[in-house]
Amino acid sequence: MTWVTELARPEIVALKPYEHATWEPDLTRLHANELPWRTLGDDSRAGLNRYPEPQPRALLERLANLYGAAPSRVLATRGSDEAIDLLIRTFCRPESDAVLICPPTFGMYTVAAQIQGTPVLSVPLNTAEGFALDKEAVLKSCSSQVKLVFLCSPNNPTGNLLDHKAILQIARKLAGRALVVVDEAYVEFADCDSLVRSIPRQSNLCVLRTLSKAHGLAGARLGCLIADGEIIKLVRKVIPPYAITQLTIEAVLRLLDPSAVPAREERVAMIRAERQRVSRALAALPTVRRVWPSAANFVLAEFADAARALQQARAARFMVRDARSYPGLPGALRITIGSSAQNSRLLQAWS
Repeated sequence: MTWVTELARPEIVALKPYEHATWEPDLTRLHANELPWRTLGDDSRAGLNRYPEPQPRALLERLANLYGAAPSRVLATRGSDEAIDLLIRTFCRPESDAVLICPPTFGMYTVAAQIQGTPVLSVPLNTAEGFALDKEAVLKSCSSQVKLVFLCSPNNPTGNLLDHKAILQIARKLAGRALVVVDEAYVEFADCDSLVRSIPRQSNLCVLRTLSKAHGLAGARLGCLIADGEIIKLVRKVIPPYAITQLTIEAVLRLLDPSAVPAREERVAMIRAERQRVSRALAALPTVRRVWPSAANFVLAEFADAARALQQARAARFMVRDARSYPGLPGALRITIGSSAQNSRLLQAWS
C-alpha cells in the first residue's frame, strides 16, 4: 500500500480494469468485433470502423510537451469535466468522503460530487480581498473526511488568480491526506506560470488543463489531468477504455503542431488586450457599479440593473452569463471577451 492507494476508494484499488482489445496496429484486427470496411465518406487516417487507441501515446506525448510534464503524468480526458468526475469517483466513497470547494467557483465540482453522492464543504473566497483564497480556513475545514480540494485559478466566474504560494502551502499541509486539484482552464490568459512544474516536488498536487479555451478547441472536448504517475495509473482504471474519439485524436495532433504556436500566442495576446479595453469601458459606464480584475478570457462586472443589462445584450443579439446566482455576486454578469468588433457592439448596447 502507498499513500495514494490508502487515500483512494478501496473498491477502485481492488478493481480489475476492463481489458480492452490489444492495440497492435501492424497486425490485422480480427479480435475486437469491428467491421473490416470503412463506411462511405470516412476519410479519417485510421478508419472509424476501428476502435481508437486508448490513451494514444502520440497524443499523450504531444500534451506532455505542451504542458511541460512527463507523459506518464498525463491522462487525456473529455475536457476538464471528465477529469473532475474521474477524480471524485476514484477517491470519494459515496456518503462518506467529501470534497472542498471555494465559492464562488466553477459549478461542475459540486455537480460531479452530488452525482457521486459525495458531500461538498465550502470555504468562500474572501470577497473583500478580491476573492482571495482563505488558506487558514481551508486547512481548518479539511477534516479526515475531505479527500479532494478543488481550486480554480484563474477562478471562474471571478477571473482572479489564486495565490500560488498559498496553494502550495495547502498542498504541503495536506500531503498524504488529500489531493489538491488546481483547475487551470484559463491560465494561458494569465501572467503567471502553471503549477504543473510543482507536481514532481508535491505529489498530492493535481492540475487540470484543457484545449477548450486558449486553443480554441472547445468542440474537440479534450483536456487532461496532470498528476503523480501513481494517481494517473489509478484513475486509468476508471476512465472508459475508448474515451477519446479517433476524429478528436487526429484533429488535435494536427492542430497542436508546433507550427500553430505563433498564431495561438497572437490570439491570446489579442484577447488579453481586448480584456483590458473592455474592462476600462465597462468601468466608465454609469450602469456598472464594479468591474473585477481578470486574468482569464472573460470579465465579471456588477450592474445596477443586471436584468435590464441582459435584455439590452439580447436585443443586440448577444448572450452573456448571468452570474447572480453565485454567492456574493448580486447584479453580476460574466462577459466573455470576443473579437474587437463584437466587444464594441456589446459595449454600445450598454452605453
